[in-house]
Amino acid sequence: MSSGIRVTVEFTTPDICPIVELSQTAETTIDSVASNVRPSDCTERVTEFSMDTDPAPEMDITPIFSHGSTDRYRLTHGGDVGCPCECLGSFGCPVARYVAQDGTLTVVFHAADYDQLQEVIGKLRDRFPGLDIKRFIQSPAGEHTHDSVLVDRDKLTSRQLEILEAAYERGYFERPRRANATEIAADLDITPSTFREHLVTAETKILEDVL
Repeated sequence: MSSGIRVTVEFTTPDICPIVELSQTAETTIDSVASNVRPSDCTERVTEFSMDTDPAPEMDITPIFSHGSTDRYRLTHGGDVGCPCECLGSFGCPVARYVAQDGTLTVVFHAADYDQLQEVIGKLRDRFPGLDIKRFIQSPAGEHTHDSVLVDRDKLTSRQLEILEAAYERGYFERPRRANATEIAADLDITPSTFREHLVTAETKILEDVL
């Protein structure tokens, strides 16, 4: 049984890709993207994409095909490994899904196994520090499907993490609760309202990753 992994990553820096910059300028979503296979001696790459929104004058692009309200555009750009898709291509991992929305890029690709996943993610993080792993799903083994989500604890402040750990250790999330908000807040030398505020914020940040 294959141990392949489907990975979803997100980049929030528009200047990593000209198409992401276009999505931000046009305030639209671009998710129909195709790139040519570039010969080794070629210094340029051609990418086509579709948009339902008319481009702003400063975008300086002309549609090559129109169908209803959707226009198809062609963009010629450098062929160096300067964007996430080129970086993934250097590892033999073509992009399975590409979504540029208002300056944020979401990319789905497949890794052969965890070793390749670690290598690819390491290289992506080196080139694009703003990388956020949203989800990875391992190929089903038998009848069991592994749907794993990485939770980024760095999203939590040290105080939020402290309060979340205290709530968990004291049994705040158990039913029935072993300790209430007033008791835990007293241990932390804060008010119950401050305890609840930090806890709700921490829970929200974690649920953003899980859901």
